[in-house]
Amino acid sequence: MRQMVGMLCIGGVMLLGACDRMRGGADVDRAFKGVNVIDETNLNDIMLTVANPDEAVEYFRRASRQDPGRIDLQRGLGKSLIRAKRASEAATVWKKVVAHEEVTNDDRVDYADALIRTGDWDQAEIELDKIPPTFETYKRYRLEAMIADSNREWDRADAFYETAVGLTTKPSGVLNNWGYSKLTRGDFSDAEKLFLEAITYDAGLFTAKNNLALARGAQRKYELPVVTMTQVERAQLLHTLGLSAVKQGDVAIGKGLLREAVETHPQHFEAAVRSLRALEANVTN
Repeated sequence: MRQMVGMLCIGGVMLLGACDRMRGGADVDRAFKGVNVIDETNLNDIMLTVANPDEAVEYFRRASRQDPGRIDLQRGLGKSLIRAKRASEAATVWKKVVAHEEVTNDDRVDYADALIRTGDWDQAEIELDKIPPTFETYKRYRLEAMIADSNREWDRADAFYETAVGLTTKPSGVLNNWGYSKLTRGDFSDAEKLFLEAITYDAGLFTAKNNLALARGAQRKYELPVVTMTQVERAQLLHTLGLSAVKQGDVAIGKGLLREAVETHPQHFEAAVRSLRALEANVTN
């Protein structure tokens, strides 16, 4: 009897040891699962920021197929499609995201952004109207400003642009958009100020420099703006000013600026050469 009890005790100890090993294995599995989640999160972040956009699209598309219920993977796919300049596909993905039970206000903003990129301004406005006014982000107000612009609601556009500028530390893009809005309204002086301000935040933003040249040309200010520029940029801005001068009726000044653009460019400046030839041929005729 004692022998049987001893065997049972030994068996019990062995069983307990096995249970401990099983628990230990489960703990290890949980630990590794946690590590995998962290690694996946890091990989997702990498794919959304520094990876090739098309590779990121394939990564998130494959991951979404494997786990279609995860909204974070759908978000990653939508953002990657925007980075890859595939706005129509992105809008389709974001439409699914906003139908998800875990949808956020940020998701609606991203959907509106994709819709604007496809030219669907009306639907973008509908989506933004679903977001409470207490949700204040730079991207939301930048899009609101663009929609107000498209509706020619200038006061609303200005208010939204101003709010957006105050909500970011990198306002060069929105300042450039605001300046272009002023340019299309014929408010050239204010447009010039906004383009200059945009360049102070991003000296490499050539779009703002070119828009600045347009704003100055519209005011018959044909001197190059005092901003940092490369030799190629200088030639391109001279070309823009030359065309602006011709448009204003200052043909002689325009020809001079176009010639300077051709001479300034370090390589052959085909666009400026064509403009100059067309102008000279027209004058001759």
